Amino acid sequence: MNSIGIISLYGLIFGMIGTTIGGIIGAFSNIKSNKFLSFVLEFAAGLMTAVICFDLIPEGLKIINVSVSIFGIFIGIFAMILCDKIVNISCKNNSKIGNNNLLKTGIIIAIGLAVHNFPEGLAIGAGFEASTVLGFKLAIAIALHDVPEGISISLPLQSSGTSRLKAIVITTLSGLTTGLGAFFGAIIGNISQTLIGISLCFAAGAMLYIVSCELIPESKRLYKGRFASLGNILGLIIGIIAEQL
Repeated sequence: MNSIGIISLYGLIFGMIGTTIGGIIGAFSNIKSNKFLSFVLEFAAGLMTAVICFDLIPEGLKIINVSVSIFGIFIGIFAMILCDKIVNISCKNNSKIGNNNLLKTGIIIAIGLAVHNFPEGLAIGAGFEASTVLGFKLAIAIALHDVPEGISISLPLQSSGTSRLKAIVITTLSGLTTGLGAFFGAIIGNISQTLIGISLCFAAGAMLYIVSCELIPESKRLYKGRFASLGNILGLIIGIIAEQL
């Protein structure tokens, strides 16, 4: 059994590694093509759909019943609606943001992934409490699938005119909540499994909102061809493969 401080540090490091690498890749991608941007957004949507359907909800259902799971999902959706409204209000007060859909999309994705990273941290913390091997396995898997998620944040930001450094910093900060989640996961891992189950479903709801109301609509606004939809399919397949690792 590891100390809470060490577990929190592991969660913080692994939570930020993946998003930072993805942030750097996205920020230094000089491709401005709407077709490519649309493909990346749909790829992220497919990847998130796989995480929702094959990771978050199934793991939540192992801990809590269906009704409580659905409650957690709806709370996650409601939380993202509130975040979306807050961002929209901020955008109205800032003409530079208000006229830039890609910038708004990047901000919403960053908020959503920060929410999503918290229960991932809970899983890492609880995993380390169970065994060091399980904890590292979860941490590495989470870091790997955070890379494309980091790209999905920084690429729209960078393409909207945000500086590369700022795009990378915003992307990296979205991974901070993994460390916070690991801290609480280490504390409650053996005390309240129900809270972890609700958190997993909460994250699923938040990501479901991002996929349905942000990523896909913005992708179709940028490009309406089949190429973008192939990105969604590819993201889903890769997400399924990643869940089996």
